[in-house]
Amino acid sequence: MKPVCVLGNGQLGRMLRQAGEPLGIAVYPVGIDAEPEAVPFQNSVITAEVERWPETALTRELASHTGFVNRDIFPRLADRLTQKQLLDQLGLATAPWQLLADASEWNSIYANIGELAIVKRRVGGYDGRGQWRFRQGEETALPEDCYGECIVEQGINFSGEVSLVGARSHDGKTVFYPLTHNLHQDGILRTSVALPTPNAAQQQQAESMLAAIMNELGYVGVMAMECFVVAEGLLINELAPRVHNSGHWTQNGASISQFELHLRAILDLPLPTPVVSTPSVMVNLIGTDVNNEWLSQPLVNLHWYEKEVRAGRKVGHLNLNDANPLLLKDNLQALVPMLPAEYASGIAWALEKL
Repeated sequence: MKPVCVLGNGQLGRMLRQAGEPLGIAVYPVGIDAEPEAVPFQNSVITAEVERWPETALTRELASHTGFVNRDIFPRLADRLTQKQLLDQLGLATAPWQLLADASEWNSIYANIGELAIVKRRVGGYDGRGQWRFRQGEETALPEDCYGECIVEQGINFSGEVSLVGARSHDGKTVFYPLTHNLHQDGILRTSVALPTPNAAQQQQAESMLAAIMNELGYVGVMAMECFVVAEGLLINELAPRVHNSGHWTQNGASISQFELHLRAILDLPLPTPVVSTPSVMVNLIGTDVNNEWLSQPLVNLHWYEKEVRAGRKVGHLNLNDANPLLLKDNLQALVPMLPAEYASGIAWALEKL
């Protein structure tokens, strides 16, 4: 089995390494600043846990590596402008948008997209960073360096947010998990719920859209697609060409996790559709110290990233799944007094979804 080098050594690289161990796949997450001679990349398959990276000695070396899967796709999807252009090219539904080129455009922007504008940096920005919400007259607060470097979207009045995690093999086969319901607060994913029997129309629409995207790009591996739920169906919000936070529940709630599925795809191993037979809940741990009391609940699976705890930083997650929804709800409710108060609303939201 060929080894796999992961460009980036954060929690996603760590979980890819963990997924490779039972299959005998050596996975090496490496920092972008690593010295090339310290990385066993020559005979490896290369993947990445991040969409964009600076030029370093290592990334210069990998730029011509024939085993770097999706190498030329990453920059196209990392730029929100070229990502949106791809979706428009494929005729896939998104919020109305345009490039924000100059401050003189604001009057026409509000006339075209309505009273609420969402500004996003073309590159970088995540978990609510590099994004702004404006109503007419408030846009003067936007930093000058955003013009030409941001897109602006219509603020969408949505009833929910869902994501689809799927994978495509080298021969073009695609497989998907059930849709995941997501709750964001301050731009950060707080809680996810996946049900084994999703809304059939939404699942079909989402699978059709994500398959079209992956096939157009010739993408190989796991990709996540985040969508808004509106009366007409689903609107694509953003794409992530990698394993994704909203798919973490698959570690304990599916027969094959998203991390194993990605390794299977890029290494050209069999790619069956993962079996999902129970409801699952994922609770992101954000700026919260580890509490071993969480483990007193029999359904709680703790995934701790061993990172320094800082405000707003993802430091781990809790996965819970069971065929008995009452037991699942009891375990969720038992977590409330064990977590800071800001988690209560996310758990209450998950209980309503189950």
